[in-house]
This record gives sequence, structure tokens and C-alpha cells, in this order.
Amino acid sequence: MADNLAYQEQFWDELLDGKPAMMSPRPTINHNIVMGNIYRAFGNYLEGKKCTPFADGSDVYLTPKDRVIPDVMIVCNKDIVKRNGIYGAPDLVVEVLSLGTKKRDRGYKKDLYEKSGVREYWLVDPDTKTIEVYLLTDGKFHLDEVYQVFPEEEELSPEEQEDYKSQVKVSLYDDFYIPLENIFSNLF
Repeated sequence: MADNLAYQEQFWDELLDGKPAMMSPRPTINHNIVMGNIYRAFGNYLEGKKCTPFADGSDVYLTPKDRVIPDVMIVCNKDIVKRNGIYGAPDLVVEVLSLGTKKRDRGYKKDLYEKSGVREYWLVDPDTKTIEVYLLTDGKFHLDEVYQVFPEEEELSPEEQEDYKSQVKVSLYDDFYIPLENIFSNLF
């Protein structure tokens, strides 16, 4: 069976600090659904605008020792887009967390994106239906907001209801909001 191409899995890898970092060969269904929902929202909003969304599979070259493959990203500077990848910092990067990459996404890659000048970084967890949004200010990421879908059976206090944000704000545009229910819809 090892010689049968149908049984061979292609492993994607990133290069982090000069060392290959294996990525999961097959993301979960919910990972793919969330990633697709975010990409679709980005694509719909950005139609005819300066910035371009990219989905999983696009290499991003940030340093001579660091090549990453974000789940979703937005690039506004067309000069960094080449046929074989993005050469420089995207404006917004989304990483959908999985068991195999969670530590790297919260650690090395978050620091790398910060140092490289990514303006906005999202950590999306399909299991807890949360999105952490970090914004770059004075060269450092600061947690701007944590968005979460609460289970329907959970009652929120009046204070929690007042603070609850049902839409994620995309900082690149003043009027770009994505409903949380759209990001986490159709999950299994």
C-alpha cells in the first residue's frame, strides 16, 4: 500500500527559524468550514477594493529563515504578491487553531507576525467558537477583543449582554464587520 499514491499523504511544512515545521496533513472538517467562512466573508467584502484575500496554500516569506502558510490572510500591498507567494507581511493574518499547531500559532508565529509588521492577527478556535483579535500598536500586538459565540442555553447577565459583541470588527476598514454566526455556521 505504501506505493499506492491514494494512500500517500502530502505533508505541508512551514519554515520557522530555519527549521521545517510539519503541519497537519488533514485539518478537521470544522477547521476547513471556519476557514472557508472567513475567506468567503473577506472575499465578498473586498470585491473591487484595494486589498486581496488569500486562503490556505499560499506561502508567505517573512525572513530568510521563516516561511509560513496562514489559513487566511488579507494583503493590501500588491507589490509583495509574486506568482509563488507573498514576500512580506500581510496586513491581516488568520490562524485557525488545531491541536497540532495551537502552541506554535500562539507562540513563535504570533511573535514572528508581530516583528514582521502584520497589522492584525486573529486566532480562531472552532471548538470554543472564539476569536482573539490582536492589533499592532507601536510595533507590539495588543489583544483588542475576544469574541465568543455563547451556547443558546447559556443566559447572559445584563452586563454580559451589554458587553457582548456579535460581530468581529476588521480593523483595515471602518465599516467591515463579520457576524460571528457567519464564521461559525454549519459546524459539526
